[in-house]
Amino acid sequence: MEPLTEHRLVSGPVVYGFLRLVRVSEARQEALAASLAEYCRRHELELSGVFTDREASADPRSSAFIGLLDVLALPDVYGVLAPTASHLGPRAIAAERRRQIEAAGSRLLLVRRPRPARPPGTSRGAASRHGCGPAHLLDAES
Repeated sequence: MEPLTEHRLVSGPVVYGFLRLVRVSEARQEALAASLAEYCRRHELELSGVFTDREASADPRSSAFIGLLDVLALPDVYGVLAPTASHLGPRAIAAERRRQIEAAGSRLLLVRRPRPARPPGTSRGAASRHGCGPAHLLDAES
């Protein structure tokens, strides 16, 4: 898909990235940051910064997240970009952080959407079990 603005000097909506990187290799960190940049390039968004949470605490108000909330108060910020919802933290923390992002008037954008829930006892099919089918930009959650 060609960008709509390829002949115009305009910047896209401003977003800030958020990564939760607890005990993650440097290669994985680089791949996750690259996935945010690539998503922005494909969707004509301006990635103005990335906040990285390296704490495994149960507190939704980490210093990285507080910094993110501070920039969301700036004018013309469109939203927050994360590779997956798990980068917001465990379920309870992620739910609170999502609420705070929305309360700031911003959108939460995910590079990879959550998989739809399957009814118990159903399988993903032979193609998925054997690695055939579409490749995902990111493999495992961090």
